Amino acid sequence: MKSAVETLNPTRVRLTVEVPFEELKDSLDAAYKKINQQVTVKGFRKGKIPARVIDQRFGRGAVLEEAVNDALPKFYTEAVNEAELNVLGQPEVDITELKDNETLNFTAEVDVRPTIEIPDYSGIEVEVDAIEVSDEDVDKAVEELRERFASTSPVERAAEDGDVVTIDLQAKVDGEVLEDGVANGVSYTIGSGELLEGIDDAVKGLEAGGEATFTSELKGGSAAGKESEVTVKVTQVAKRELPELDDDFAQLASEFDTLDELKADSRKRLENMKQYDQATQAQERVLEKLLELVEVPVPEKLLADEIQTRKHNLVNHQLGQMGLDLAKYLEIQGKTEEEFDAETKEQAEKGIKTQFVLDELVNKEKLNVNQEELTEHLMRRAQSSGMSPDQFAQAVVEGGQVPMLVGEVARGKALAVVVEAATVKDTKGEVIDLADEEEESAEAAESAESASAEEKTEA
Repeated sequence: MKSAVETLNPTRVRLTVEVPFEELKDSLDAAYKKINQQVTVKGFRKGKIPARVIDQRFGRGAVLEEAVNDALPKFYTEAVNEAELNVLGQPEVDITELKDNETLNFTAEVDVRPTIEIPDYSGIEVEVDAIEVSDEDVDKAVEELRERFASTSPVERAAEDGDVVTIDLQAKVDGEVLEDGVANGVSYTIGSGELLEGIDDAVKGLEAGGEATFTSELKGGSAAGKESEVTVKVTQVAKRELPELDDDFAQLASEFDTLDELKADSRKRLENMKQYDQATQAQERVLEKLLELVEVPVPEKLLADEIQTRKHNLVNHQLGQMGLDLAKYLEIQGKTEEEFDAETKEQAEKGIKTQFVLDELVNKEKLNVNQEELTEHLMRRAQSSGMSPDQFAQAVVEGGQVPMLVGEVARGKALAVVVEAATVKDTKGEVIDLADEEEESAEAAESAESASAEEKTEA
């Protein structure tokens, strides 16, 4: 086999491959064997039909087609490896010549990773937000904790702001009650904004047994986005009672003995979370600066596929779960379809460039991923997906996605190398040493994720 490579542009090549006919022998034998198992000829046992009979009955062309289809992937792969190409996606193959007992010639056009030169990135400088935690921030955090320990007690009066009402709901569209438009015994805090627009005004002033009707746009369900006539009946009014902010509350809501200790811990937690946000901000801004330094051509087909994938995931997964379609989503966002397409293309292009540049850095810096790093990454991904580590690991292995996870970890390490080499200052002009903050930032991230998971569970 002989092959040659022609560069069509920085991200696409054409392979020209010439295969002597004798190298097709194994594929021809396999083709005859396959056809033997699929057909019957009177006078011959199944699987024992001579090749000349198959040629006569079914045509030599059918055998050649089967043999070529079997052989092409092997010869294409050999040509790619011989040229040391880093290909992307599937090739467009064209058989240019096929002469029986003489030769097979074909071309294959395919996208390839562009050659990227990583410049000196040690001069990158970025500015990030300073870490500032005010007394108001601490008070707000403690107040949110206090809200979680609120109790309720029924009252015999009209509902007011902040009360918890138990309600029955019935939604009609065009005068018809929706199949999924009835809900009874719903607990709702007036003013929380967690249900339908207009419900606060409807229930305020009602006592237990009171009823009101209002019009609202449905947020989910079979009639999401439609105007509905909603009837709400209050079955109970309860007053929310917050615990006193004192040492007893600190002992109830935490492991601390005094309110001052609880506030000090809240301040520390807020500082850690802001420290994590600061490190994340530094990574994002350093990456942006790095991408500005590197010329990265993007394959058109790869970009088109990435745009399509992002649209598909948004429409069929994220919006689908919220009962929205793309048109309604764009209306809520106040965007035109053209603006949405432009933003999606920009994000997809940045994602591809980021991967190319960081992968090149992985090779340049000779970065490796060990088992411990991979396991830690898998645990984080499992937590964010809502799956157990074992379930997530099984899904990753069965889906053949282990190399993808390894790539994610390696690219994270590559970005860390660039961030470490950069100069990061906060808005006060102070130089930030992110290496010193790494462990505390990770702890803050895990703490935030745990708190978020707990709140979802309680909700």
